[in-house]
Amino acid sequence: MIATYLPFPPESDQPLALLGGLTPAQFMRDYWQKKPLLVRGALPGFQPLLSRPRLFALSGQDDVESRLIVQKPGQGWTLKHGPFAKSAFPAFKQPHWTLLVQGVDLHDDGAHALMQQFRFLPDARLDDLMISWASEGGGVGPHFDSYDVFLIQAQGKRHWRIGRQDDLSLEDDVPLKILSHFKAEEDYVCEPGDLLYLPPKYAHDGVAIEGECMTYSVGFRVPQRGGLAGEIAQRLADDHEDETLYEDPDQPATRQPGRIPAGLQAFTADALRRLLEQPEDMARALGEVMTEPKPKVWFDEPEGDWEPDAVRLDRRTRMMYDERHVFINGEAYRAGGEDAELMRRLANERRLDAAAVRDASEDAQALLGEWFVAGWLHAREI
Repeated sequence: MIATYLPFPPESDQPLALLGGLTPAQFMRDYWQKKPLLVRGALPGFQPLLSRPRLFALSGQDDVESRLIVQKPGQGWTLKHGPFAKSAFPAFKQPHWTLLVQGVDLHDDGAHALMQQFRFLPDARLDDLMISWASEGGGVGPHFDSYDVFLIQAQGKRHWRIGRQDDLSLEDDVPLKILSHFKAEEDYVCEPGDLLYLPPKYAHDGVAIEGECMTYSVGFRVPQRGGLAGEIAQRLADDHEDETLYEDPDQPATRQPGRIPAGLQAFTADALRRLLEQPEDMARALGEVMTEPKPKVWFDEPEGDWEPDAVRLDRRTRMMYDERHVFINGEAYRAGGEDAELMRRLANERRLDAAAVRDASEDAQALLGEWFVAGWLHAREI
């Protein structure tokens, strides 16, 4: 089993069994977004963090994203979205079906702890842990992902076929993104504790063999340039309410009323330029966007009153920083000096010991107290 919690992110020059004895620096240089890596026994003695009943119950919650995929010979594929009642599932012994449960790390401390083993990558890139339960022969068909993924076998066996894929055309009239002309170059049978890393767009097809199986997928965030730009621009516009009105005292009479005036085009370009000429504000907006909690995430009210003591971040909390700011759950704070160092330590280690909190400034302690009341961190649990 994995440790309950890693106290520090892994050192970049420390060989990791998780990576087959590679250091994080070697892995990032030679494999990340370049080529696959299979590691036998990456997590020795690994056991499922959630039982099958617990996983299926999780798929019935309104705040959990889940999918049920069934393949019937001669009838094709069906896809349904949760939440699911118990009656929605086929019999466990029925072959060729899969339950996918997304974001399990938001709901289970063990799953969250497993994610910490991959923090040799920036938190801004880590996304979530998905668990796939499959009956005999179950899978989701040959496909590719637009993001990097670590596939950890937790229970049973899964037969993987993988390959670089030039032809990314998909099958028609299928509710899943299944490749039409999948060509496997390598195949492996993964058993509990094995890990398979795949770069983006590396085609793969995994099928449960010799009974049911459970596979954990550590996925990564891939901001889409246009979407990210839109979010940043919207935040900048909200923060910089420019009420300057368009004026055109020299507009002549026109016989082309449908034509947009060149002056209005220039006015618009100037408005956008003014927004983009705020590099610090842009950096702040990016930090707010990257730490925004996922949809349907809410935090529990704390038990007891705040007292300066050891703290740890809630598993649902996203915390990051840049040179001038600290960001937590979509909020930005200017930080400098020792307070900034303390908050950066909290972001990196996701916890502070009692001595660090008690030695902090009154302002820093007050801020930690606000986050405690909001449920973003917890006290005295280290």
